[in-house]
Amino acid sequence: MDNSLSIEIQRFKQVREEFNLTQSAFADNLGITASASDIERGRTKLPGWAVMKLLQEYHVNPLWLYGKSDKKYLNPNITDVMPKVISVDNTGNENILMVNAKAAAGYPDNIRDQNWYEELPAFSIPLDRYRNASFRSFQVEGDSMFPVLKPGEWVIGKAVSSLDDVSDGTICVFILSDSVLVKKLQKGTQNKDLSLISLNPEYPAIKLKAHQLQELWQVNSKITFDLESNINNFFLQRIQQSIEELKAEIKNLKG
Repeated sequence: MDNSLSIEIQRFKQVREEFNLTQSAFADNLGITASASDIERGRTKLPGWAVMKLLQEYHVNPLWLYGKSDKKYLNPNITDVMPKVISVDNTGNENILMVNAKAAAGYPDNIRDQNWYEELPAFSIPLDRYRNASFRSFQVEGDSMFPVLKPGEWVIGKAVSSLDDVSDGTICVFILSDSVLVKKLQKGTQNKDLSLISLNPEYPAIKLKAHQLQELWQVNSKITFDLESNINNFFLQRIQQSIEELKAEIKNLKG
C-alpha cells in the first residue's frame, strides 16, 4: 500500500478489498461518480457524503477511516447519532454549518433534507483540531447552561460515532425528534437511559432513552462576543482564589 496517500484513502481501499469488490462495483454501491481507482490513487478526494455511505452501507466507522479510532466497524444495533447530512465546499472539504436559534427549531424536521442545509451559513477553521471530522455550530438559547454558556453565544460540536465515544459530564448538543438542546451528558446503565443536565440549578434534569437521540455533537469550543464579562469573571476568580488562600493562612496561624 502506498504510504504517501492519506490514511482515509488507504483505508477506503482496505474496506473495498475486505468486501472483495471491484473498484467499479464499490463506486456504484457508494454512488460515486468518479471512479474508485481515481480515489485510491489519490487523484480525487474522498467526498464527505461517500464517508456517510460507507457508514450506512458497510457500518464503517468514520473516525477509524480518518485514523482517529481503532474501531473499524460500528454495531448497526447501536443508536445512530452520526450526522445525517454533511456539507462540503467546492474543493471537497467539509464545512462547519451554523445553526442559529431560529434554524434550530426546524432542524429535527429537516434532519435529512440536503436542500434545507444548503440554506444555512457555513464556514471553516484552518486549524488541525477541526480537520478529519465533522463539526457543526449551534447558537445557545436561554440561560440553562449559565454561567459557562450565555444566551446568544455559539458552540462548535464534533460529531461522534456513538454514545460510547462520549464521557459522562461532557457538554453536548442533543438533537431530538422535536428539539435541539445543549446540556451536560449523564449516562445510565449500558447507555440506555440518559440524563441531560443543566448547569443552571434552576432547571431540572431531562430524562430520556438513548434511542430518542437523532444526532449527538460533542462540544469542544465556543464563540463568544462578551469579552468584558470574561475579563470580569477572570478577576472575580482571582479574588476568590486570594480569599481562599488568606483563609488557609489564617487557619494555619490559629493552628
